[in-house]
Amino acid sequence: MALLPVKFDLKKRVKLAQTVWFMYWFAVLAGVLVLSMGLFFKIELRKRSELMDNNESHFLPNLLILMGLIACSINVFGGKVCYDSLDPDKFAKWKPMLKTYLVFCVGFNALLLVTAVLCFLMRIPMQFTLAEGLRNGMRYYKDTDTPGRCYMKRTLDLMQIEFRCCGNDNYRDWFEIQWVSNRYLDFSSKEVKDRIGSNVDGQYLMDGVPFSCCNPSSPRPCIQAQMTNNTAHYSYDHYTEDLNVWKRGCRDALLSYYGGMMNTIGALVILVTMLEASVTVGMQYVHSSLCNLANPEDPESESEGWLLEKTVKETFTDIMDKMKSMGKGIKVEEGEPAVETVS
Repeated sequence: MALLPVKFDLKKRVKLAQTVWFMYWFAVLAGVLVLSMGLFFKIELRKRSELMDNNESHFLPNLLILMGLIACSINVFGGKVCYDSLDPDKFAKWKPMLKTYLVFCVGFNALLLVTAVLCFLMRIPMQFTLAEGLRNGMRYYKDTDTPGRCYMKRTLDLMQIEFRCCGNDNYRDWFEIQWVSNRYLDFSSKEVKDRIGSNVDGQYLMDGVPFSCCNPSSPRPCIQAQMTNNTAHYSYDHYTEDLNVWKRGCRDALLSYYGGMMNTIGALVILVTMLEASVTVGMQYVHSSLCNLANPEDPESESEGWLLEKTVKETFTDIMDKMKSMGKGIKVEEGEPAVETVS
């Protein structure tokens, strides 16, 4: 027994084909949207490629671009088939390939759903990528003369200004690394010698942060050096004073930005998946109703369309039986001994 059978006459078939045709072209626009979201996300990642330059970060935007291109292609094809279905002669040339096309559409819809899930899960690996990228970026902040790292200072400064953040977890991360290049240090100065000698790594560490950490909304001039020295500044207590640098860490700020972006993209991909599933169902009804005409000689005769030719259980059983028979066929071919031809 067929699943969800529907009776159609010529008028209903024409209306169905026209509706599905319209939905297909709307789905083409949805495919363009998925493609655009992938390109936008890829561009956003490239802006901070120094911090997230790895294959894992670019996998998802590349997958979105691929899904968008495939969606545009299969929906243009489906729209053409629906348009030609109004003419029996034109539809005849598409009929042999429609089953394969519909199976491909089902697989594509499943892959779209997986893509949406990956969008929501992207936040997990991204937080580790950002933590490592920011840690390395801060370490290379001072290397403005080193090839391959000379733009790191500019990248981090612009990022901290744009996202109103400071450091990896917080502003104190800058206290633990040397972020001033040696070329700008006076090694004859006692203060410089004392700071370098005060740690086993021989780094010039100080309780200060780059200018990009300063909050321009603060009424007090930015205190970015000797931040823990209360006597160095008038009427200042770093334990109770509302610091005029950004307190939020850049990892949290970037994760919130990219995580929100991916949640939005994931929700849109789910909507696109629902639309794609709808047009696939519509095409199945168009296909089945045209293949089951009561009188194949009369295009105006009544017909029955269905979602599945059999019930879900029977369809699943048939698929498993076909897979088993294919597996047995492969084993038989592998087990056949080679026959030598004697001349």
